[in-house]
Parts: sequence; structure tokens; C-alpha cells
Amino acid sequence: MDWQKGERSQNVEVDSGGGGGPRFGGGRGMGIGGIIILAILGVVFFKDPTALLNQADNGGQVAAPSGEPAQVDPQTKDFVSAILGSTEKTWGDIFAAHGQQYVDPKLDLFSGGVNTACGSASTAVGPFYCPGDQKVYLDVAFFQELENRFHASGDFARAYVIAHEVGHHVQNLIGVFDQVEQARRRGARMEGADGLSVRQELQADCFAGVWANHSQQRLQWLQPGDIESALNAASKIGDDALQQQAQGRVVPDSFTHGTSAQRVHWFRTGFESGDMASCNTFAGPL
Repeated sequence: MDWQKGERSQNVEVDSGGGGGPRFGGGRGMGIGGIIILAILGVVFFKDPTALLNQADNGGQVAAPSGEPAQVDPQTKDFVSAILGSTEKTWGDIFAAHGQQYVDPKLDLFSGGVNTACGSASTAVGPFYCPGDQKVYLDVAFFQELENRFHASGDFARAYVIAHEVGHHVQNLIGVFDQVEQARRRGARMEGADGLSVRQELQADCFAGVWANHSQQRLQWLQPGDIESALNAASKIGDDALQQQAQGRVVPDSFTHGTSAQRVHWFRTGFESGDMASCNTFAGPL
């Protein structure tokens, strides 16, 4: 991937490590859909969402920031800025074509832990999007984990992760988060193979594919093997693959992100169509 062609974003922040944001705990209710934000936080590699929920319910702390600024090498920051900039251009054009204005998200590079409008999070949470402050959060060590733990290497695999989280931002702007919250309050099922959490995550995968389509048309920056690297990354982070790796068995009732095959399918759907309308994962079978 010739990512140097990408437009640079001015919305990449390096976390100072000073904290100051809200944290879970203290015996207070989360409010304003806090539980739903945790349940569908937008993480691509959520290690154990139920454990995080339990900590929040029990008033526990979820990993406070270290207090030290994140150490980000210039090339990593430049890469993240290029990918985020390309998403800004893509979604800005798509929204404008529909007579709407796209609001750019911020992207926070942190190390170890971070305070957000959705609460405190640690490295274990993985990349995530917080609708409360409209920010994507990415631990600076994550790309290495992507390669070492999931054997998903290549610049486009990393770009896919960022684009997926930006896909959640798009969902937030078009009202998907609010609609899911309303459905949850009516008793709709969140987890499980057909749950709303899975449908929301798969739509973010599809939106990542839409971005890949438009950015490629504009920049011609993909190289042989790039799409395969993104599909490989998607296949390694399906609920079935992660559960099999972690516990030796697959439990569909606890799915939150979709199977490997579903994640590959919906990214490919977005990439081949380049059309947001093809990404309605909330209608019909997955």
C-alpha cells in the first residue's frame, strides 16, 4: 500500500497521559446508554466485553492511564494521519453527495490506558470508538500485536482497523447508535449470532470496504496483496476464530462481532459496491 499518497489529517492526537477524563466506578450509574456503549464499543479486538461490563457494574476501575505521554514514532503517526485523512476525504465526499456535512472524528494515540467520555480503557480493550467524544482510540502498541498475535501484517491490514473504527463514527453520525440503543431498551438482543452488536460491527466492516473502494479510485494506492491482507485480518478477528483460539470452542450465543466469514463478506461487499446502501446489515439474514 502506497500510503504516502494519502491526505494528512490534522485530527491525530498523541495522548499526554495526564488523565482528567471520566472513569468507570465510584458506585455511580453510567447513564446515557453507558452500558450499550460498552457492549458495542466498536472495538475490533475486544478481549472480554463481559468482564469490562462486570467491572463497570461493580464500581471497579478499568485501567487508569499511566500518567506518561504516549511515545509515538514519527512514521507511525504519519501513517495514521494519512489513513485518517483519506477517510475524511472519502466520507466528506459521500456525505456531501447526499446533501449532508461530515464531521471529522479525532484519533487519539495512547499507551497503556486512556480516559475517554465513555470511561477508562486499557490496552486490553483494543482499538475502539467512543461516541461520547467522537474519537477513535488506538494504542500505539496495537499494530505490533496485530502482527504478532493475529499474524495479520501489512499496511492495508492496519488501515482496515482504522477504517473500521471510523465506520463506527459514520454510524454515530447517521443515527445508528441511537437506533440500537432504542432497540436495546425495547428488549432487543445485543449478543449472539443474530444480535444487534454483531450487526453493528459488520456494518462498520462494510463501511471500511466502502472507504477502501473510494480511496482506491481517488489515489490508486493499493498494491497486489493489499486486499488479501485486509481480508486476512478480518478472518483472524471473527468471534469464532477468537473463541476457538482462547477457549477451544465456539459459543455463538456470545458473539459480538460476527464470524470470520461474515466479517470478510461484509468488508468485500462494501469494497466491491462502494455504496453505503449495500451495508444494511440490520435487514435480513447475515
